[in-house]
Amino acid sequence: MTIPVLLVDDSEFDRTYTGIMLDRTGLPWAVQECESGPEALDVIAQAPGRVGLILLDVNMPGMNGFEFIAAFERLPADVRGATEIVVLSSSPLDSERRQALAHAVVKDYLVKPLTQAQAQRLGQRQGLASA
Repeated sequence: MTIPVLLVDDSEFDRTYTGIMLDRTGLPWAVQECESGPEALDVIAQAPGRVGLILLDVNMPGMNGFEFIAAFERLPADVRGATEIVVLSSSPLDSERRQALAHAVVKDYLVKPLTQAQAQRLGQRQGLASA
């Protein structure tokens, strides 16, 4: 079993680094990268209910992470499916953490860079690894 992951971040470096950390877990992630919120919403619309996890940056130009979350929540339930969002932000601000976690679809708020241990825990949460 693989978990389709949508990695939404405007930074190519951060996308690459996060992908490496996911790979290092040895778990069967199926990662697709998007540079922006609108691009990610298009991917989700093209594969309704098929994205298991979204790793979402907050500070992006155009549509920021909070705007993406609001747009995602407006999608029909069958398009959202059982998708969970984990915010992966460079901001350690408690106010941003609280704002993100106020949304039921947001399951966690992690501060970049993603560590291998955090990636392993994401896998456990998605049912990819034993605790």
